Amino acid sequence: MSVDARPLAIFLMGPTASGKTALACALSERFPLGLISVDSALVYRGMDIGTAKPDAATLARYPHELIDIRDPAQPYSAADFRTDALAAMDRVHAKGQVPLLVGGTGLYFRALQRGLSQLPEADPLIRARLAAEAGQIGWAAMHERLARLDPVAAARIRPADVQRLQRALEVIELTGRPLSEQQQGGSGERFPWRVLKLALLPSERGPLHERIARRFDNMLAEGFLEEVRALRQRDDLHADLPAIRAVGYRQAWEHLDGLVDAATFRDKGVFATRQLAKRQITWLRSELDARAFDPERADLPGRAQDALRLFLGIPT
Repeated sequence: MSVDARPLAIFLMGPTASGKTALACALSERFPLGLISVDSALVYRGMDIGTAKPDAATLARYPHELIDIRDPAQPYSAADFRTDALAAMDRVHAKGQVPLLVGGTGLYFRALQRGLSQLPEADPLIRARLAAEAGQIGWAAMHERLARLDPVAAARIRPADVQRLQRALEVIELTGRPLSEQQQGGSGERFPWRVLKLALLPSERGPLHERIARRFDNMLAEGFLEEVRALRQRDDLHADLPAIRAVGYRQAWEHLDGLVDAATFRDKGVFATRQLAKRQITWLRSELDARAFDPERADLPGRAQDALRLFLGIPT
């Protein structure tokens, strides 16, 4: 029987506010791990409070790769992440450590491990026509069209997410196939790392929802709105950028635009974060090769340590 000689890596996945960072830091105290962030919002500089980014003291003690690597005005794609993450994993391995990738962005984990399918290049003419159609009938109607053509993609793309909605419709026109079907294909390359997947999956949503609400209120107390005001002062940032569409920031931008009052903003921010957690949990349940742990259980750290010892071949 052949031996799998690929270097080892660990994925620590979970919904927002499930305690991933705290567990990753605790594990790095006991094992030779190098931490790599897998979060589509933590890549942006100047977006600290609303992303629940680890504070400076935490990052000084537990350095994370791929945090603060982009300006909010710059786009950052799953393909960019895959390139950066593979390079970061190589750097960690070169230091004699095992990469521990921690975060909640399922698209990034999937792109990293499975690769990216070869989707067609953007077509300016089709994009312009789709935008013109949306101007006549509205993006909600365009989303209904996507739901008929590709219900899987429509379920994960919000009607207000114009960029992704337009791209999904464009790909269908260019290829005649649903975007979701093509994204499942991956690159076909074997992932060059042997992976242990750990998933923080709460058995009950109530405690997670309470933590989300409490954390959002703490963000407000720490100056989240002041952080967004500072971003709004920049001429190169606007509400349609991927960074500003991040959960919490989008709702804060609306509030500062005068579209909703403070109480409504708070409620919408908490609701949007809970919806994000719901989508993350749904994705995690599809990762059938992941070992699931309830983040509410007191024995979580010990059970996670046992899993790592077994995977790393460290005797108890």
